[in-house]
Amino acid sequence: MALNKTEQELIWGRFSAFFEDGLIQDIINEGLLRKVSKNRIILDIGDDISFMPLVLEGSIKIMRVDPEQNELLLYYLEYGDTCAITLNCCVKKAKSSIRATTEQDSTLVLIPTSKMEEWMQKFHSWRAYVLESYQMRVNELLDSVDSLAFMNMGERLIKYLRDKAMVNNSEEIHITHREIANDLHTSRVVVTRLLKKLEAEQIIEHFRNKIIFKELQV
Repeated sequence: MALNKTEQELIWGRFSAFFEDGLIQDIINEGLLRKVSKNRIILDIGDDISFMPLVLEGSIKIMRVDPEQNELLLYYLEYGDTCAITLNCCVKKAKSSIRATTEQDSTLVLIPTSKMEEWMQKFHSWRAYVLESYQMRVNELLDSVDSLAFMNMGERLIKYLRDKAMVNNSEEIHITHREIANDLHTSRVVVTRLLKKLEAEQIIEHFRNKIIFKELQV
């Protein structure tokens, strides 16, 4: 289905600063706009990959999942971003190795995988975008590895809350202890204990299913 005028204007507004006009027009002609509500899985482990998502609005969290369905947060995608792991799977025609879940209500434009290689050859800005996306995601994965290897759980929790507050552009984080524990691959009991400690240190304010991360307050 063709994109309407408002949807086309949204794509122009997001990408006109760094994509050629011809590429933006191809995105409009070939892409499928999709609005996805919060906390929906848009791509799961083992899925065939028929599209690559570009984020126009909202945010997505990218996670690894073990055989017991325990999740580990890798990084977030925000507007203008795409997922390097998905790009890599597209190139190799492999199944998805990650789970992608909407962090907020999000608007995506889905690009057919058949266009990836064609646009790499055709558009300099697309090639630069893909390479930059790889580099950004690699840096974020290294941050995740550093967090696991060198930070204690309290430091990881602070980084997690900071990242989530920044992605949502709000000091208020609406989340349960269980959800935090799942993302950090730890136990709910540990999260509860550490949140109480952070509240005592006045780093957060803690309510039922809501945390105020005070570092973001002016």
